[in-house]
Amino acid sequence: MFEKVSKWRANNQARREFQDKMKQENRLPPGQRTTFKFPVIHIGTVPDFDPDSWKFSVWGAVENPIQLSWSEFQALPRQKLKIDLHCVTQWSKFDTHWEGVSMSGLIESGLITPKPEATHVIQIAEKGYKTNLPLSIALQDNFLLATHYDGKPLEPQHGYPLRGVMGHIVGRDDLEDVYLWKGAKWLRGLKFTTKDEPGTWEISGYHNEGDVWREERWGRRWNK
Repeated sequence: MFEKVSKWRANNQARREFQDKMKQENRLPPGQRTTFKFPVIHIGTVPDFDPDSWKFSVWGAVENPIQLSWSEFQALPRQKLKIDLHCVTQWSKFDTHWEGVSMSGLIESGLITPKPEATHVIQIAEKGYKTNLPLSIALQDNFLLATHYDGKPLEPQHGYPLRGVMGHIVGRDDLEDVYLWKGAKWLRGLKFTTKDEPGTWEISGYHNEGDVWREERWGRRWNK
């Protein structure tokens, strides 16, 4: 028992020291605290994955709606990304490593061509979960359709086989940062729209924009 308490105290001290360091480097947003863990937060149970029937769809305000199988998605050009994650529940995890497909890469390759009037991208996930992002933010370098975390395929509880992820790139203060819920786990498609549409948590009262540095967590309900 004494050893467990001592270990907890040592870990907590290390976390606090690291948190102070992140504050000094202006990497810890207001209201956040650091963690060395990767907390698991989602609605309901983890969905099953069948690689033979899984499909990824893109539709809406695009010139060329597409549907990709899992093998076709895996063959898309990939990139790696190092970002700080900030969850609306107030934890922050720093220097996380991801791999996947960028939205800008899909468009630059010609695989997806948004119509000129497209303004937003709605991520559609398993069990009807969805979340909204302005197209301008989805095209930033800090948004990724991720298949791997820390050099390995995503774990089921973190969104396997595909999730949207968004975070802060150190030194890129030109990019907008939003809370982690704005990247959907178990992603199945992207709907391009000509106007904003609320997602699951936005309808429930989370802030529609979710800017990390402005601490836009909740309190602004969706207005039609």
